[in-house]
Amino acid sequence: MSSQRLPAKVLTKINEKPLLQYLVERLENCSSINEIIIATSDAKSDDPIASFCDGYGVRCFRGSLKNVAKRFYMVLEEFNLDVFVRICGDSPIIDPKLIDKGVELFDDSSDLVTNIWPRSYPLGQSVEVVRATTFKKIFKKMTKMDHLEHVTKYYYDHSDKFKIMNFSNETNLSKYCLAVDKPEDLKRVKKIILSMTKPQTQYNLDDLIELYPLTKKLVC
Repeated sequence: MSSQRLPAKVLTKINEKPLLQYLVERLENCSSINEIIIATSDAKSDDPIASFCDGYGVRCFRGSLKNVAKRFYMVLEEFNLDVFVRICGDSPIIDPKLIDKGVELFDDSSDLVTNIWPRSYPLGQSVEVVRATTFKKIFKKMTKMDHLEHVTKYYYDHSDKFKIMNFSNETNLSKYCLAVDKPEDLKRVKKIILSMTKPQTQYNLDDLIELYPLTKKLVC
């Protein structure tokens, strides 16, 4: 809720529904995940996120505001997870099929399966599937602030030490922005959602790109 570029963005409503609910509904359409956990901070400013989770009926874990990697570490300990999928809260209209694809590619030797290394999917469609044991081992080595804030950056900065698999889109769509980070992003996603004529979970990435020209004046 304390995002500097767009405060309270995750609970901003479009059609009377908060963006976080759009995301959770899409995660519920994944066939590959067992549980959804909203990992937010223990700061008072994030009490509304915890209240949303209580009302919606989704698990909520609260940890450090600034040290996001530690927050993830504590989630892994609390829920005894073997593998987790990291999806950022700024991705309200992520395609569930991308998540299922990432999980399908994850095997017994994988440390990280990703679609952002290099990026060929739009912002807001980022998927990272992470082995918990590896993450817990390297957490102690995360000393830089950007590693603690961005959770998986340590992997990419030391890629020779891990088995990382990247999956790419046939067409490079990295110029598109479907994330909500700034006010102009919110306007873009709002236009896309308001143009939908079916339930929002029925729109996959190809559908979203078809709707994107409606926002062409909103530069990414």
